[in-house]
Amino acid sequence: MMKPIHFLIFLLLVFSVAGDEPVPAPWPEQFHALMLMNKSGSLEIVDLWYDWVNGRNFNIIQKQLGKLTYDLEWNNGTSFYYTLDESRTCRIVHFEVGILRPNWLDGAKYLGQRHVNGFLCNVWEKVDFLWYYEDVVTKRPVQWIFYTGREAHVMTFEVGAVLEDEKWQAPVYCFQKEEKKKNIE
Repeated sequence: MMKPIHFLIFLLLVFSVAGDEPVPAPWPEQFHALMLMNKSGSLEIVDLWYDWVNGRNFNIIQKQLGKLTYDLEWNNGTSFYYTLDESRTCRIVHFEVGILRPNWLDGAKYLGQRHVNGFLCNVWEKVDFLWYYEDVVTKRPVQWIFYTGREAHVMTFEVGAVLEDEKWQAPVYCFQKEEKKKNIE
């Protein structure tokens, strides 16, 4: 039988450990992930290349039975949305912030644990914008759900994978359109 003092110490240890909330793992500085995106029934495969070291993020997006599109983002706030097909479309958008920092989940509200897609996950809510699911054991992202109805299901997650530098260049016609626009103004 346990002495009262030992039992009290045991209870203090159990409650001090049980009260600690997990902290989301920072993203690796470089990784590659394949994701299945469900945008309220519209499906996409997103080939995501994250490269914090070089200040860039690249989403290669294949819409179900649709166009292959590219979303190239730089840490200076410039994003290029383009196609490489004969339409040669390109839209340049400037954001005040650059790509997500590896610790972008700092300050997220912990919601507890849930099973999702066969994984036991810790779940966090970030600024009333999304729910982020991280595998309890591996600390890899499993899923995130945006309040817009968009769900990202992480299919592969390769830490340290880097896309070749030459693939990080937006096509020349993105810059030609920008130059024409400047000349008109």
